[in-house]
Amino acid sequence: MIDATLTLEQQKQAFEHRRFLAMPLAGTIAWAVIGLIGAVASPVVAVWAVFIGSGSTVYLGMALSKFTGEDFLDKSKPKNTFDRLFFMTIVQALAVYAIAIPFFLVDYTSLPMTVGILTGLMWIPFSWLASHWIGLFHGLARAGLVVAAWYLFPDQRFVVIPFIIVAIYLVTIVVLEKRARDA
Repeated sequence: MIDATLTLEQQKQAFEHRRFLAMPLAGTIAWAVIGLIGAVASPVVAVWAVFIGSGSTVYLGMALSKFTGEDFLDKSKPKNTFDRLFFMTIVQALAVYAIAIPFFLVDYTSLPMTVGILTGLMWIPFSWLASHWIGLFHGLARAGLVVAAWYLFPDQRFVVIPFIIVAIYLVTIVVLEKRARDA
């Protein structure tokens, strides 16, 4: 149940003051594993790594949230309308597999590009939710650099694209951690 004692503005302020570290850590780990598997495994295994790795990021984030102090599953914390909105951005990112899968069936090497961009779109509304530029940077840099890598490294798409995403996550983590310390 949403805490009715707080106004919507107060709930947004409470949301903005969070650390936001668990999900980018989870994304970093997942995409690093995807890239490592892409470097050494067959295309079939690399494809499965993208599907399983990107799909497991939310669950990994939930587990990591216990260690980052965010604890997504803590039922004693008051509910916040903006938590629900952020969750909807995650659902939106998962729904875009409806775009990625048909392209994958035509060209399997499109998978790291489509999944890499589409699952990164949730960072754009995050910028508004957190009142910080890092979400726009993450979403737009990820889209642009992933498309560029897809064209520039056609034989290394399952390696280069994941590591571009990891690099963007690392920048995001540093910025978010600095933001949390400065608050």
